[in-house]
Amino acid sequence: MVETTKDLVGVVLDEALTITLAELSQVCRASDQTVRLMVHEGLLRPAGERPDQWRFSGAQIRRARRAVRLQRDLELNLAGAALALELLDQIDALQARIRTLEFQLGPHTEE
Repeated sequence: MVETTKDLVGVVLDEALTITLAELSQVCRASDQTVRLMVHEGLLRPAGERPDQWRFSGAQIRRARRAVRLQRDLELNLAGAALALELLDQIDALQARIRTLEFQLGPHTEE
């Protein structure tokens, strides 16, 4: 019998944390050019006018990592990753609305 174990690795991000373009590239294991393209395509919205002034929040870090993972794991191009992220954002928003409505309606009884 073969037993397989997997280690899960996670990063806890402080929402108040901001990092630079170079730091985001390192965290995502992506080139500066890839991150710049993500900003150009609208996947990321850093604070700051120029790349040397850009600061990325915890939410932007998670989004960038997710985009890189989509590109790597599903072999999506940048446009495909952008579309997938948009759809995932919509799913998250709908799930939040469902939770709110369920809370407002009270306990649900199965028939």
